[in-house]
Amino acid sequence: MASLKALKIRIGSVKSTQKITKALNMVAAAKLRRAQQNASAARPYAARMTDVVGSLAAKITPGPQSPKLLAGTGKDDTHLIIVATSDRGLAGAFNSNIVRAARRRADEFVAQGKTVFFYIVGRKGRPVLQRFYPRGIIAQYDTSEMKAPTYADAQAIAKDIIDRYTTDGIDVVHLAYANFRSTMVQEPTVDQIIPVAPRAADEQAAGPASLAAVEYEPDEEEILADLIPRNIAVQVYRALLENQAGFYGSQMTAMDNATRNAGDMIKKLGIIYNRQRQAVITTELIEIISGAEAL
Repeated sequence: MASLKALKIRIGSVKSTQKITKALNMVAAAKLRRAQQNASAARPYAARMTDVVGSLAAKITPGPQSPKLLAGTGKDDTHLIIVATSDRGLAGAFNSNIVRAARRRADEFVAQGKTVFFYIVGRKGRPVLQRFYPRGIIAQYDTSEMKAPTYADAQAIAKDIIDRYTTDGIDVVHLAYANFRSTMVQEPTVDQIIPVAPRAADEQAAGPASLAAVEYEPDEEEILADLIPRNIAVQVYRALLENQAGFYGSQMTAMDNATRNAGDMIKKLGIIYNRQRQAVITTELIEIISGAEAL
């Protein structure tokens, strides 16, 4: 059984940890509101951009003249998965859930005899993927200096991805991130972003606008050359914003649980400390009384 001094040191240590977790909980709660607003504001534009580009992809006949980013290479042998995680921990299972979703999708491709590579955004996803796929990581985008996601960062990532897609023999690109639902729920999601997935027939028939012919002004090649890379950057930007909101939500929940657990531990250790202290006092009293009677 631990001594009174050891118990007192342990209680002090848990109290110090509780102060840290409480402070982190308050910081995450303060940052969550802004991050949630940014993620919510980006969703409509990203969703509409996906619909527009998906509709264009459905109207394009695959061929040598078709835009590669829109129509694809005609194969799906080599896949690249962009795994977007955070640079920091202390957020429960937030990062591990994203990596697990990416691994699950990669295992499906490997089981089909396909080749899978990973492009890491954030530091927390690399150690696990490096262990399971030691030769699968082809690049990592450093986000350690990124205080908040910006569209310029998303454009830089998108440009690097497009360059690798056009030169490294990659057929399909996927994006793994956490879709923010609430402070308690961050849904791991893996979306295909290159080539653009064509809209289903029932989606195209949902409204009269989908049946209209597509006219390009001034030029089809010029418009698609700007629209498709922009769509990829928008999807990456949305994923970064969703991740930021999900990270703060998960961290706030994790630190709140840690604070309450620390409080419960302090109570239990306090009870043990008081019982041992009472036992020591009782023993000393018995010794004093026994000595007095002996005299």
